[in-house]
Amino acid sequence: MVGLEEHFAIPELIDAWQALEPQWQDVGIPDTADDELGRRLVDLDDERIAAMDATGLDVSVVSMTTPGLQNLEPRDAVALQGVCNDRLADAIRRHPDRLQGFATLATPTPNAAAAELDRAVRELGFNGAMLYGRTRERNLDHRDFWPIFEAAEGLNAPLYLHPQPPPPAVRAAYYSGLGDEVDAALGTHGYGWHYDAGLQLLRLILGGVLDRFPGLQLILGHWGEVMLFYLDRIDRMTGIAGLQRPVSDYVRDNVFVTPGGVFSQRYLQWTLDVVGAERILFASDYPYVMVPDGGSRRFLDEAAISETDREMVAAGNWEKLCAGIRR
Repeated sequence: MVGLEEHFAIPELIDAWQALEPQWQDVGIPDTADDELGRRLVDLDDERIAAMDATGLDVSVVSMTTPGLQNLEPRDAVALQGVCNDRLADAIRRHPDRLQGFATLATPTPNAAAAELDRAVRELGFNGAMLYGRTRERNLDHRDFWPIFEAAEGLNAPLYLHPQPPPPAVRAAYYSGLGDEVDAALGTHGYGWHYDAGLQLLRLILGGVLDRFPGLQLILGHWGEVMLFYLDRIDRMTGIAGLQRPVSDYVRDNVFVTPGGVFSQRYLQWTLDVVGAERILFASDYPYVMVPDGGSRRFLDEAAISETDREMVAAGNWEKLCAGIRR
């Protein structure tokens, strides 16, 4: 069983996040590498492997936690991307049967990010990259980032689109006034994260990115980040945007979906109905969601699906996707 949204961090990057001006800080980042969350993120050995064993994961595809390098100054992002990826590659070499990797990319400098994606896949053996929506003011569909999509399509390597909090002005307008704790939750895991990530995927489609790069394969967590449940309505924008196909066709042809730690049998059935079993992968969202006592494996074991579909979701779809990566 393979989990695809399993996060890590490095102390140097946590320090860089904490040093950012407040408007560029992610409200969900750890305070330090030494607190409980920071310790779990930084550890790539015994504690992580034990947590995998406890929840029933055979393999974790490890990725940098949000916001990655995307809120940093360009020079800092470029300086850290190789460090992040080399650190993860070292851990994979220590645990080759248990860990795989998604690259961390310095999107503030897209050409450097594209080159690093190529290195991470061809030299380090990674299986794609994790992206986090906006890079400061620029949305993911901005043409500045198209070199990254070109590189990913050329490698046939998937890009996982992870949530990040809405921009500060949006949080102030829509996610504030209910008390600090509620505001923070509403703007992140309660709703804001997921709406923002689904919107980034929708912008990629409406902005013509998937028409320009039709082979690009994307992964979206948390059962499609709200967007999946509204596709029938969203399809009405197809003609307005001048797309070559209905929006829902791009989702079914270019997007894989994971639970991202949301263990809902109801959402699983909806996703099966919308995109089919061949487009579903698994993810537990470690260490933000902790599901011991075989919880990840039990979720699939208890699902009302065929054994063939169960095997596809657990590992088969991911293995097939990885087999197509051009190294």
